[in-house]
Amino acid sequence: MLRKTSPDVPRWAVRAAYAVPLITLPSGLWRIALAAGLPVTSEPVRTGWGVAYVLVLTAVTEGLALLTLGLVQPWGEVVPRWIPVIGGRPVHPLAAVVPALVGASLLFALSLLVGFVQGGNLADGALTDTRAQSVLLVVCYTPLLAWAPLLAVSAVAYHRRRRSAPASVPEGLLEHR
Repeated sequence: MLRKTSPDVPRWAVRAAYAVPLITLPSGLWRIALAAGLPVTSEPVRTGWGVAYVLVLTAVTEGLALLTLGLVQPWGEVVPRWIPVIGGRPVHPLAAVVPALVGASLLFALSLLVGFVQGGNLADGALTDTRAQSVLLVVCYTPLLAWAPLLAVSAVAYHRRRRSAPASVPEGLLEHR
């Protein structure tokens, strides 16, 4: 896990970045179970479009979470060569930091909004039929509350490291891996 990280990345930053895809996984698995028709909620997904929406939401969520790894891996400092036009060029630090911090802010606001709106529904039993379904829902979605702070600290660590780094790209980082 730690061998593919960029040089001079603090261990805590690597752990924070690698934790992000792991904390989004339980909610993704819950949504896949919902799309598969398993009894995880009181209202199953009945339409093809509903299933497609749930599966696309899961894929997008996990994809965005995986982008956090770019804050600690070499492909977050130099665009991989296989990408047309910009491949092999250094990534400007703000091109990674600004979207990460905006994303962390949006995730924080979204977690507050969803917490207030859905918290009442969960307490009323509107989302689930049984206590087991309620517990499963809470267990799967509670880890998402850590996404915003983990993304924010990863972005700040990336910014600090890249800001203090020399303007040139380290030798060997541009080579094909």
